[in-house]
Amino acid sequence: MMTNDTYTPQPADLTQVELPEELLALAEAMAKNVHEVWAATRIAQGWSYGPERDDKNRHHPCLVPYEELPEEEKTYDRNTSIETLKFILTHGFRINKA
Repeated sequence: MMTNDTYTPQPADLTQVELPEELLALAEAMAKNVHEVWAATRIAQGWSYGPERDDKNRHHPCLVPYEELPEEEKTYDRNTSIETLKFILTHGFRINKA
């Protein structure tokens, strides 16, 4: 088993990939859904809203609707979505609106 001391993350280098303008709305919708999935999982694990993170009592300040998140939290979710879309595109898949 690997320990954290030996693990070096190696995400795909997508810095040269530009997400097409028409996918930006999809990226934002995905970011909201990423947050919703995360929040639903936390709530199912017994977490609830609290003004400060408290692991012992399972309180988290981000257990709020996506629209109420601080901008830095939205940015984290957006980056996850954007990088996922870039990864999909670089692997030859195309995204078409039905």
